[in-house]
Amino acid sequence: MRYLPLTDHDRRAMLDRIGAGSVDDLFCDVPAETLADAPFDALPEHATEMAVERDLSALATRNRAAGSGPCFLGAGAYRHHVPATVDHLIQRGEFLTAYTPYQPEVSQGTLQTLFEFQTQVALITGMEVANASMYDAATGVAEAAAMASRVTRRKRVLVAGGVHPHYAETTASFLRYTDIKVEVLDPDPVGIADLIGRVNEGHACVVVQNPDFFGRLSDLSALASECHAQGALLVVAVAEPVSLGLVKPPGEMGADIVVGEGHAIGSSLNFGGPGVGLFATRKKFVRHMPGRLAGETEDQDGRRGWVLTLSTREQHIRREKATSNICTNSGLVALAWTIHMSLLGEAGFSRLARLNHGKAVELVGLLEGVSGLEVVTPTFFNEVLVRLPGHDAAAVVETLAGKGILAGVPLSRFWPTFPELADGLLVCATETTEREDMEALARALTEALA
Repeated sequence: MRYLPLTDHDRRAMLDRIGAGSVDDLFCDVPAETLADAPFDALPEHATEMAVERDLSALATRNRAAGSGPCFLGAGAYRHHVPATVDHLIQRGEFLTAYTPYQPEVSQGTLQTLFEFQTQVALITGMEVANASMYDAATGVAEAAAMASRVTRRKRVLVAGGVHPHYAETTASFLRYTDIKVEVLDPDPVGIADLIGRVNEGHACVVVQNPDFFGRLSDLSALASECHAQGALLVVAVAEPVSLGLVKPPGEMGADIVVGEGHAIGSSLNFGGPGVGLFATRKKFVRHMPGRLAGETEDQDGRRGWVLTLSTREQHIRREKATSNICTNSGLVALAWTIHMSLLGEAGFSRLARLNHGKAVELVGLLEGVSGLEVVTPTFFNEVLVRLPGHDAAAVVETLAGKGILAGVPLSRFWPTFPELADGLLVCATETTEREDMEALARALTEALA
């Protein structure tokens, strides 16, 4: 009765109320050939609570947690240390239950934390204004492409081959049934130099990533200049926000819109989620920006307060004026970001970035000594692409997983139709990666490639 609380009497009362003779009558409009006529073999019969808990626990033990051994996973989801203070604070009742401020000015605490979040995002991205968050980076990139089309009144979007494939696929899906045409270039482990020659006056924007999906860092200044010369906007995605503590921010390189995945700050991996999308732009484009924007003001007594300055959703304004249908923001995850960033401070954030880069340099030094392995990425932050010539990277990863080492992410997981990428492996190191973890990976790779 815990999971099926209705009695036969309850069901009979509801059926009588709506005028149905039986539960089957509720499905009378469904074609008979589509209805199952027998139980699904794949589903187990009912069981006791203890039996269910035992079975689910057995399934859970088959997963390998990132913290249970050497872990070099990245590819858009990065393991960082999250102070215990973050979880303690976000689980306070006033935060945990405040899904979204439907009566925003009453929710002064929520609006203040969103205002602080926006300030932090604007500062680290080098942009003038940021919104109160998006769902994640993938939907943020799609919204950025739609925004660029509104700003430029153009209908073509160019997505570089170094953009995370999930971001590219989401953008293409998001805009598929609009008049905006999205061109996603093939995966490119070489660089973005050829993008400059591809930009023309028909493009609304060019979407790039820095560091890109292959771990490379690029100076985007020349690309930004060419985009602007052609009347297009430059959209820069940032999958690893910790990099912004060390790398020149996109705004200083000429980006018009910066989109990021904030999951790495304040949140643990949790199977890759939940995420929180960062979205920042230039002030002149603010009324084209999707989502919400919290602003600071004063009440009639001169006291500081916060208001929902912009909320360009069709629920609040005329439908034809809406910039998107995003109905809220990732408030709790954005709060976790804000608390973690506040604990770090500017100096701590920069130090964390230096630690990450230092770990990556140390890892690359060890990997360069592995026979049969080639380090491809010439410039990097904390993630690098290596090739294992003559070997299938996915098979090597499985072999090392059997030894308790999560060796990285094979490119074939994202591009199975590109055989030339089958030997590619993304390897990431963060401040949580110890020297003995790196040495264990190097030894295991040496054995696997022998």
